[in-house]
Amino acid sequence: MINLHELRYVRLGTRDIGAAAKYAADILGLQLVRREGGWAYLRSDERDHTLVYFEGDPNDQTIAFDVVTNEALEQAGAVLEQNSFRVHAGSRNECDQRRVRAFISFKDPSGNQIELVFGALHSGRRYFPSRDAGITGFSHVGLRTSDPGRDEIFWTKLCNARVSDWIGPAPLLRIDEVHHRIALFPSPFAGIQHINHQVASIDDLMRAWYTLREQGIPIRFGPGRHPTSGAIFLYFEGPDGMTYEYSTGVRLISPDEEASYCPRRFPFDSTGFCMWGAKPDIPEFQS
Repeated sequence: MINLHELRYVRLGTRDIGAAAKYAADILGLQLVRREGGWAYLRSDERDHTLVYFEGDPNDQTIAFDVVTNEALEQAGAVLEQNSFRVHAGSRNECDQRRVRAFISFKDPSGNQIELVFGALHSGRRYFPSRDAGITGFSHVGLRTSDPGRDEIFWTKLCNARVSDWIGPAPLLRIDEVHHRIALFPSPFAGIQHINHQVASIDDLMRAWYTLREQGIPIRFGPGRHPTSGAIFLYFEGPDGMTYEYSTGVRLISPDEEASYCPRRFPFDSTGFCMWGAKPDIPEFQS
């Protein structure tokens, strides 16, 4: 089994690196760490970076997970190859770009680009955002899937993810105490469906709602509250059509609860996504 330790970063291609970096800093509220050539590195917590924009095709999207040791990375590569996945080992230059000691990349069964990394850098300085958005960290991603059942098996049998709940066919998967780090939503094409950052309080979320409206940023869903994780949420539009989410109050499933916890099933309609009555303007959330 591949033991995923932590969700590490997202890499996104963009046609306008300047505009994307400015949005991530000024609107989303991340800290711009550095600009190197066609790369813009941003962070949301103590890690060196959690989001990278690079000059390229917006459909070129990658999510990365940490593994704890180099031996675990090698084992993961062997498990993937034994199960007929094509694995690429990162070159020295590719590792330096990602600020990691080593990584491998592959595509999941739906074609989403995944990286497993070892030895990713942290920052020696505290996270200091460009604006006080209240962000406490990069928390989870929504991934598109052409077959939720098949991909659920990949993440829970080849990897150490566990199902927390389902919304219709869409599994919400955890790799630690947080209710979900990965959510799989049916789609005819691959890619990252949304990117979530946690904020400290409902006050931060509501301040963001007013700020986004004043800036003319389209709100795609919310404010609302998920009946699955209990998190209060707000989804909004980012560069190149990406959907970003702020949320606060996500449920934690402790090790003491693990043995007795039973995943629940919610309907794949607006009531399964929001218990307050908000309606999503997001294709993957609509039946």
